[in-house]
Amino acid sequence: MATWKIDAAHSEVGFKIKHLMITNVSGNFTAFDGTVTNEGEDFKDAVITFEADIDSINTKNEQRDGHLKSPDFFDAAQYPKLSFVSTQVKKLHDDEYKVTGNLTMHGETRPVELAVEYSGIVKDPYGQTKAGFEVTGRLHRADFGLRWNGTTEAGGVILSDEVKLNASIQVVKQ
Repeated sequence: MATWKIDAAHSEVGFKIKHLMITNVSGNFTAFDGTVTNEGEDFKDAVITFEADIDSINTKNEQRDGHLKSPDFFDAAQYPKLSFVSTQVKKLHDDEYKVTGNLTMHGETRPVELAVEYSGIVKDPYGQTKAGFEVTGRLHRADFGLRWNGTTEAGGVILSDEVKLNASIQVVKQ
């Protein structure tokens, strides 16, 4: 069995959400960790665990980040981490996988489905074996109790319910 750890220095975990229904606002988590274990040469039998520190949320706006950490949204004091544990990895094509798992955020656990593109394995200049993945997905924040919203003068919503997930993950074989 092989065990791989996320190389956080060479990985990104982000999200996008529609603001005023006309543009996307992007953010990311700067503190996260995860493990992948697998038996075979590819990752079709992988088991994936991941967690991110809510306090590490970064949208490049300190006031907005503070609001996101507040009880209106993530409530970082009560729920300091979000986590993901895979329940199934399905190889669709040579480098395309579908990963299903349970995401826990804001005290709520819900199943999510992620599209994963496998970028390959290489040895870095220091002799470490690394693998790369591009991950995308969508979720509805209300499913996790993140229901804060407001309305514009015209009656439109400030934030969409749908959140797009995107991550570039590099893992190091242990």
